[in-house]
Amino acid sequence: MDLMFEAYLTHESTSQPEPDDIPQTKDPVWILGKKYNALKELEEIRKDIRSRLWFSYRKGFIAIGDTGITSDKGWGCMLRCGQMVIAQALLFLHLSREWRWTSATKDKVYLRILHMFEDLKCVPYSIHQIALTGASEKKQVGEWFGPNTVAQVLKKLAVYDEWNSVVLHVALDNLLVTNEVKRLCHQTSKDESGLSKGNIFDGSHFSRCNSNWKPLVLIIPLRLGITDINPIYLNAFKACFTFQQSLGIIGGKPNHALYFIGCVGNDVIFLDPHTTQVSGTVNNKETEQERKIDNSYHCQYASRLHILQMDPSVAVCFLCREESEFDSLCELIKEKLLSTGKQPLFEICEERSDQWQMTHSHELKSESSNSSFSFNIVDICEPVQNENSDDDFEILG
Repeated sequence: MDLMFEAYLTHESTSQPEPDDIPQTKDPVWILGKKYNALKELEEIRKDIRSRLWFSYRKGFIAIGDTGITSDKGWGCMLRCGQMVIAQALLFLHLSREWRWTSATKDKVYLRILHMFEDLKCVPYSIHQIALTGASEKKQVGEWFGPNTVAQVLKKLAVYDEWNSVVLHVALDNLLVTNEVKRLCHQTSKDESGLSKGNIFDGSHFSRCNSNWKPLVLIIPLRLGITDINPIYLNAFKACFTFQQSLGIIGGKPNHALYFIGCVGNDVIFLDPHTTQVSGTVNNKETEQERKIDNSYHCQYASRLHILQMDPSVAVCFLCREESEFDSLCELIKEKLLSTGKQPLFEICEERSDQWQMTHSHELKSESSNSSFSFNIVDICEPVQNENSDDDFEILG
């Protein structure tokens, strides 16, 4: 992948053949809920893909904790995929789905979002925060994460992200309980005066001052087979990319975690974190080096893989900025994923049955926590017994 990255950088100045990222086909191309025609909109597809924040292996960052580890090469690919899911959610929230990045972009909101993922111990979604918080899921720094583990870690970190006020909910046991989600998203924090705090994103596209619904990032870990994806899930799996709420799917293939952002035919389109780049900060993007670092967060061309070559352990991700979007998502799930007559990807219900209420009450409490947090010192949460089941979702290695 490192050699492929170098080829991409030199493509425009050489006579290399056209990359095989998007096939010339009449089949629709879906990128995170947006439909394209590859025969007429190839460059638009590529602009969309280049506008996604791409997080890859990095080297030369400050050591993670007291481990002495200064690179995540070889172990951080699923952590980077988790970063990409949250990053796309924040881009959509603040800058809209139609926003496009160029190498000249210096938008302050965009830069603020990017700063939240840089390789620094003091930022909310850095490799440092994710790796160290992984200890609460019984993963040591330098160990592989599966889709479920990275989802649980991101859920804990999102609680302390006051700027975005995002609720990150992980639907376990192949079950989405809609009223649990609504109760979480309708909860509001209070300032010292006792007044409810609004969710207003200064300078951004998305303003929610008249709503008490917190934006929802929904992650649903699934296992779609034993060692391979069962073909019975193929159509439902592809349908997830067509929903306007789509944030893609994290998963991979043996030894590789990948971030899947779309599909065409029976191929999935993905961003691959397996390129090692030098760590650095963008700051205000004033110097040539800062501009170079910013460019390194955007992949020129995506890659493709047949769905049935994927590892069966995946996590499907969605963003619902408003309650109406969540309601619409639930209807789409019922229509496209549950009423096909085939095995559904997962189940959906309004309330959890009585025997599950006590088991999962602690989960709701932990997700709604508003305790204070300093990102200069990683706050390792206590393990939750029912949330450390990542063995069922581990990428085969």
